This record gives sequence, structure tokens and C-alpha cells, in this order.
Amino acid sequence: MSNELGKGPVLVTGACGFVGRNLVRNLLSDFGELWLVDDLSTGKHPDTWLPQMLSGAEGSGSAPRVYETSAQTVRFFEADVISFFGPSIGVGISSQAGTTEWPDFAEAYHLASIVGGRKKIEEEPLVVGLDLAIDSVFFMWASKTGAVGRLLYASSSAAYPIDLQGEDGSVPLRESYIDIPNAKIGMPDLTYGWSKLTGEFLTHLLAQGDDVPACCVRPFSGYGEEQDTTYPVPAIAARAAAREDPLVVWGSGQQSRDFVHIHDCIEAMRQAIARIEDGSGVNIGSGKPTSFLEVASLYAKLAGYEPEVKGTGEGPVGVHARYADVETARERLGWEPTISLEEGLGRVLAAQESRLAASRAD
Repeated sequence: MSNELGKGPVLVTGACGFVGRNLVRNLLSDFGELWLVDDLSTGKHPDTWLPQMLSGAEGSGSAPRVYETSAQTVRFFEADVISFFGPSIGVGISSQAGTTEWPDFAEAYHLASIVGGRKKIEEEPLVVGLDLAIDSVFFMWASKTGAVGRLLYASSSAAYPIDLQGEDGSVPLRESYIDIPNAKIGMPDLTYGWSKLTGEFLTHLLAQGDDVPACCVRPFSGYGEEQDTTYPVPAIAARAAAREDPLVVWGSGQQSRDFVHIHDCIEAMRQAIARIEDGSGVNIGSGKPTSFLEVASLYAKLAGYEPEVKGTGEGPVGVHARYADVETARERLGWEPTISLEEGLGRVLAAQESRLAASRAD
């Protein structure tokens, strides 16, 4: 099939997770062929969401599962990154991609990782450490095959030094606080932060050693209507939708984050892969710290009731304050968020209210 929409195909790992699904929706407006890789450990099978994006397409076949219209083709491989890409570089055993002839991917978005909310990061650090292997195999594959035209690595704000995010002396986090070429880094946030910092180093090596145009994005607290309730923004929304009183948040609630809607995150990612080629990173955030108590209070206002809003004093809470310096995104990408926190939280609350009403109707 000729690609009528744009150069391609495009590869997305971790394509069935919250960020991946939103990215796929965006890419379908520009590209005729997508390859999606996901082991569905946390993601949703494309049968449940892709036909809504690719109107008229139904999955066929088993390895890969192919969704096709007259103008577009999406190939879904249900596999983890290590078993999928590993055989091409002599790692692991043969998989459904073991004999695949790789196309020349116009773009590759590497999102795959062991993910979860704060509870996962703090209580299962060795499991999260598998991200080191996932990234290593992917970058070795990209280097050996030369199959990637441009690459985006999904890093995280967790890669920033935690000593800049404490109760005393927290600062807006600038990209220069992670300076890999000049060996300037600090202690990141547990194994999740370490893995993302290492992934950024691999991105730098690929860009400099293999001349692959590449970039890293450091999303701060991305959220959206489809995010699951292991994350705080939809979890608090679900409590507000149920009109809980008191309306509680983990910890003291004074801890703050930089919240940015998934729509804005995806737009920034598309701009980053198009404009950054040297393997460096860019923040995706609003530049505004908001406490979880403030989030809960705003939800209560949007829901139209007046509960007591308080912290539980329990639960994993992470660093005290994490928010972005956004000047680089403005200068290098010409990007800034378009969806206000009030609008974004309103969308999430409406989604949770719809889910609650549907569950009560069953």
C-alpha cells in the first residue's frame, strides 16, 4: 500500500498505554502506516480503541494483528521490547519479529517501560529497574539495524536531581540540570529516575555516534481522561465524582507537581521529534506548581459541592515539589500548554462521572 498521508512508516513502542494511545491518535492524522509494539502488561488491546480512531478498520491475523483501511495500515505486535527486538541483535530467543525485514521507519517513539503510579515506583524498585534492559535492547537494535530516521525517547521529570525538589529550596527544573555531555547529573528519583537518566545517555550516544536525529522529552505530571486511577489526578477525580466527604489525598497534600494535559504533551512530543536532533532533552510542563490539596479543592468546586479537603498523612508521596522551567520548550519548540488546569481537570472529572454513572446503571 502506498503511503498517501505522509512519509512512513512510524514505530511506537508502549503504544497501548495511556500516552501511547493518545500518540497513536495524533499520528494517524499524518501517517499511512504505523507499527505498534506492546506486551499489554498495562496497556489496552487495540481491538478496544483503535477502530474508534481508524474508522472502519477491524483487526485481522494473529502475528501481527493488522488493522487496515483503503488509506492506512496499522500493525500491532503483542510483545515486549526485549523479545521483539532482541533476536535482531542476538539477544533472547526467536519471536514473531525474529525474521522480520525491518522497514525504514521515518520516526520511532520509544515509550515502552515498566510504569505505574507512585506506589509502583516506591514499592517495586527492582521491577521498575527492568527499564534498563528494555532501553538497552531498543537502542542496540536502533543502532545495529539503522532502521530509524528520527527518534524520540520518552524520559521523565523523575530524572532530575531530587535534592532540587525538597521542602527547603525547591526550584524550577531546567534542562541544564541534566548535562550528559559535560557529566553533570545528580541523584534521580529511585530506579525509575535512574533508568530514564540512562535512557537519555543512550539517546545521546545514538545521536552522536550513529548520526540519528534524536531527542528526549521530560514530561512532568501528564494527565487526561483515559488515565487509570493508579495515578493521582484521575483517582482524586473519582472520589470527587462520588461526592466523597472528606475528599482526601495521599500524604499531607502539600506536595506539588506540574500538571499538563495529555493533549499538550503529545503536541510537544511531535514538535520535539521534528526539531531536536542532538539527543538532548526538553521539559514538557506548565511551569506552575500545584499542590494535591489545590487539585482536590478545584475538583470539589467543579463538582459543585463543599467537602472537607485534607491529606491522609499516609501513602507514598515522592518529592515535595517538582515543576518545570519551560523556557527551553518555548524557544526550541515554539510550544506551551493550551489547556488550562481547570479545563483539563473538568474533562477528567466528567469522564469519571460518566464511568460512575455507567457502573451504577449495570
